[in-house]
Amino acid sequence: MANGIVASLARPGGNVTGMSVQSDELAGKRIEILREVVPSLRRVAILANVDNPLSVLELGEVQAAARTLNVEVDTLEIRRAEDITHAFEAIKGRAEALYVCPDGLLNANRIRINTLALGARLPTMHGYRDYVEAAGLIAYGANLPDLYRRSADYVDRILRGANPGDIPVEQPIKFDLIINLTTAKALSLTIPESLLLRADELIE
Repeated sequence: MANGIVASLARPGGNVTGMSVQSDELAGKRIEILREVVPSLRRVAILANVDNPLSVLELGEVQAAARTLNVEVDTLEIRRAEDITHAFEAIKGRAEALYVCPDGLLNANRIRINTLALGARLPTMHGYRDYVEAAGLIAYGANLPDLYRRSADYVDRILRGANPGDIPVEQPIKFDLIINLTTAKALSLTIPESLLLRADELIE
């Protein structure tokens, strides 16, 4: 709703409906998980494509969540792939972790981002599994395969004549916490046992 795409979750209106991934709403939880991994966390860098309104929305949520936990932030505004290297140079020796706002541009450059983060000794937080498969440290977010399966029901209803604006937007019901243990080892990080037990998947 905050992005203006639908009027409300219950009654989207217009000609749009679908599934919400709640990425911005999970920002606080992601920062909390980062704090579990890095208990001394005092400063986090946030990487976001500011040409994407959804990323800007999430960026604001991350900043607010960090303030609540007394964590300072460095905002790294990205508009093109060429900005990524410069962003890492700007936080060299400053930030203690990196939060990546999920986005098409950043997803396409996820290997590069995670390689730079490893070189800078920065634990990373992501929204989806593919970032962690590409050597990111942790991902926490909606389970996309589950959302894709549930989306088929929307397609069926619309093809049968239902008005999209009358079909409520559904929220995720399954969330994944995924940890890359190889990356943790490369960063000399010990993942708390409590977090390992909560993880849905451990990548080695």
